[in-house]
Amino acid sequence: MNKNLTIKLGAIALLILLLLIPLMMIDGVIDDRQQLRDGVLQDIARSSSYNQQVSGPVMVVPYRRVMHNWKINDKNKRYDDPWEERGRLYFLPERFELDGQVQTELRARGIYEARLFHAENRINGQFSLPAQLGIKEDFADYQFDAPFLAVGISDIRGIENALKLELDGQRLDFVPGTQVGWLGEGVRVTLPLLDTSKATELAFGFDLRLQGTGALQVLPVGKSSSVSITANWPHPSFVGNFLPAKREINDAGFSADWQTTFFSTNMQDAMSRCVSNNDCEAFNARSFGVSFIDPVDQYLKSDRAIKYALLFIVLTFAGFFLFEVLKSLAVHPVQYALVGVALAFFYLLLLSLSEHIGFALAYLLSASGCVLLIGFYVCHVLRSVRHGLSFSAGLAALYGLLYGLLSAEDYALLMGSLLLFGLLGVFMVLTRKLDWYGIGQKSAKPLEFDIGAVQ
Repeated sequence: MNKNLTIKLGAIALLILLLLIPLMMIDGVIDDRQQLRDGVLQDIARSSSYNQQVSGPVMVVPYRRVMHNWKINDKNKRYDDPWEERGRLYFLPERFELDGQVQTELRARGIYEARLFHAENRINGQFSLPAQLGIKEDFADYQFDAPFLAVGISDIRGIENALKLELDGQRLDFVPGTQVGWLGEGVRVTLPLLDTSKATELAFGFDLRLQGTGALQVLPVGKSSSVSITANWPHPSFVGNFLPAKREINDAGFSADWQTTFFSTNMQDAMSRCVSNNDCEAFNARSFGVSFIDPVDQYLKSDRAIKYALLFIVLTFAGFFLFEVLKSLAVHPVQYALVGVALAFFYLLLLSLSEHIGFALAYLLSASGCVLLIGFYVCHVLRSVRHGLSFSAGLAALYGLLYGLLSAEDYALLMGSLLLFGLLGVFMVLTRKLDWYGIGQKSAKPLEFDIGAVQ
């Protein structure tokens, strides 16, 4: 390879490395804007309500137990010095059902928007309490206080209605606080005293209107749990340890149904470990639900796009170089640099426009602006409108392929591999008869500008 060609390729490689500097700066701007957006969303959630998780209901039965302490007095007679133990019994529902109807709305602060949800939940179920509450010891030593039903709600600021429990024809008022540390925040309702001498069935139901930001999750506390959620959000992201057994998603929204049992959740054992060992992580982690956050926002798409920036610059410079060697044109490194800077500015335009008009339209306008600017410039650099338009068409096709890569994430690797292989094939076909040793041995012929093809 001759010296001129080596110098030219070295200059192009150096330009590519230098263009990484503005690209990294733009990537930093994307991260900064995303963090700023996240901070604004947290502020909006702080002034309304955060993610919501419904945990419960759990029935709590406080008890006092007489503990016998037999001793021997000075007269060698045995006597009882009893003391009282206080504790609680916890029961999960035999059946738990939640039917949620969710509507979402946007709250804006400046150019940023947060998506809030309002969930109309109907919760029904049944408790099956065994005779003597399952106590195997001397039942006469136990005294029971009034039981209560506790429902954990992760952010009680989101409760939008006065909660009333329907229990066997009675309507009982909830009060704030669960009084159960491992349930966290929430509400509770005091129940009538139980007839503990026999097995008891208690059917319950209540309405819970809940506002939140981000995600709505449910802890399947029932021996059998059934959860149904419908919403007007067409981009649900199902989260948690269990996926819906059935779901339907369309442009108007989605509906999803979950079914679990104690066999799949092992919830009773997890609650026992939580109560006895204060190890509640496994209990709280068995939740599931749906996130109402856009899974792929403009910042994530912009970040994905800039990851292909180096590939774009290399392919554009390769096309430039191909015209140069095939048509014996002299393209100065400064002209390479200007085209490279225009390509880098595409990502800055894309980021700034997408914050105001959406990613798709921002991509169209940014790509169109860059193609027109580079096309106009290349027409003069290559001294031919036809060659300039051909170059612009190829660049527009690259932008179209990039948008396809960003939209079809699952097929990005396949599409990218086929693209590179196809471009390599085109380059090899066009240069199959090129005398690489002869490039640069004679000076490039300056061609007059015309609107036709260069022969």
